[in-house]
Amino acid sequence: MAGHTQDDAALIRRAQNGSLDAFNALVLRHQDMVYSVCYRIMGDAASAADAAQETFIAAFKRITAYRGGSFRAWLLRIATNACYDELRRRRRRPVDSLEALAGPDADDGPPIADDAPTPEQAAQQRELARAIQSCINALADAQRVVLVLSDIEGLSYQEIVEITGANLGTVKSRLSRARLAVRDCLQGARELLPAAYRLITESNEPNA
Repeated sequence: MAGHTQDDAALIRRAQNGSLDAFNALVLRHQDMVYSVCYRIMGDAASAADAAQETFIAAFKRITAYRGGSFRAWLLRIATNACYDELRRRRRRPVDSLEALAGPDADDGPPIADDAPTPEQAAQQRELARAIQSCINALADAQRVVLVLSDIEGLSYQEIVEITGANLGTVKSRLSRARLAVRDCLQGARELLPAAYRLITESNEPNA
């Protein structure tokens, strides 16, 4: 990780001096992370691709303003702002249904890590990923961002504070509410989940 950071620093210095090759190297290094965050926030592949593209265009324009610190946090702050902008545009031209955001043939985004699952397991994982993403889509924008950054990307509270500009207490509160909302959403829709992933099995439900 230290070597990676040092490599980033060298590429950033070259990019700030006008090297397009150096900036393109930074794009190649970080594009999967940026797309993953954008996809989880936006909930569909096309909007995620647009937001990721806007992120790197903005980063290229602002690279000389970068003054050190976590480059990942700096880049993800641009990405989350790009997502917020796209979400605002989406609210001005809302889609007709959830299926339009993530229909049965939609790109499910970054794959769930697995050890060569069987076709049945892979299908169950896709169903679970769609259910989780649908619940994430239902969150308020600010809650969605902190949940993605913390629970999907594994960022620290301090990194999320730096990316979102919110204070630590606000980040913790948003994350707690987001986790609760997703848990309740999944529990409410458990009949639609693959049996292996249901939060409460029929045998554990109280008697009528």
